[in-house]
Amino acid sequence: MKGATRLIAVLATMAFSVSAAAAGVRFVVVSHAPDADPFWNVVKNGIADAQKDFGVTVDYRNPPNGDLADMVHLLDQASARNYDGVATTIADFDVVRGPVNKIVGKGIPVITFNSGTAQQNKELGALLHVGQPEYLAGKGAGARAKAAGVKSFLCINNNATNPESFERCRGFADAIGADFKKSTLDTGNDPTEVENKVFAALHKQPGTQAVLALGPTSAVPAMRAIRKLRLAGKIWFAMFDITPEIIKDIEAGVVAFAIDQQPYLQGYIPVALLALMKQDGTRDTRRAIAALQANPKFQQRVRTYGLTPRFAADGVDTGPGFVTRENVGLVGKYAGQYR
Repeated sequence: MKGATRLIAVLATMAFSVSAAAAGVRFVVVSHAPDADPFWNVVKNGIADAQKDFGVTVDYRNPPNGDLADMVHLLDQASARNYDGVATTIADFDVVRGPVNKIVGKGIPVITFNSGTAQQNKELGALLHVGQPEYLAGKGAGARAKAAGVKSFLCINNNATNPESFERCRGFADAIGADFKKSTLDTGNDPTEVENKVFAALHKQPGTQAVLALGPTSAVPAMRAIRKLRLAGKIWFAMFDITPEIIKDIEAGVVAFAIDQQPYLQGYIPVALLALMKQDGTRDTRRAIAALQANPKFQQRVRTYGLTPRFAADGVDTGPGFVTRENVGLVGKYAGQYR
């Protein structure tokens, strides 16, 4: 009994020490996203749950209007405040390189997520990248379109200030044998402007066979334009990410599929890995990834929401996944919250 009592006391002390270590830990997540983009609500839910599961404090910072100059300012602030760790998007490599280099130079661990690549992450001196390979995602979508007979398309880019966004259009174009530059339409994020530009483009080029929207803020108004032109169900339509409106259109067969990069994971995993490395006192990403994969709370969230992260030595791929009529039920249940 004395041995058992001693073991319980040791475990209690260990639990207290881990909790105490985490209590003063503070991370910051910096994104390029404007406030109006609903995609980021799901990312923020992932951040909040990781904060809860690992007992850390996380600040979320973003430029309200998506201005990259404001994002640089936020990264400079993150460097000055000496956070225990930073997660940031690589909205534009040349723009964020300077401030991220400053953060890394101070010995603060950095994980990149969402926008950017594993190679860019490496060049920045960050630890690893969590996100979706955008060119491959676009090419995978294009392969499905090609199988449906699509040879021409309109790529609706609501985020043209982010160079990586064009990789989605380029991948799709390469798959179907089209010119991505001639096929891409810069719309911005204003819903009325998106709708008007898409309406005008499709009216001018009535032979366009497909539309690819790069996000929710372009997909929903683009579909309104398509309906006004009486092309719903006639023109092949796909989009990146998910909204409740698009879920209904997938169920109705009006939208072929949505490309799912699992934004919840993009919020949760960087915070979780930073917390595990802080707790372990190392920068060993492989060890942190192994610990995350074995974590019961993370396992439960993955099962509950039907998530499928793909872990590798240089990062975590959260997509692409394809939401179709076959699997839209589970995804639709959590759309806008955890999917």
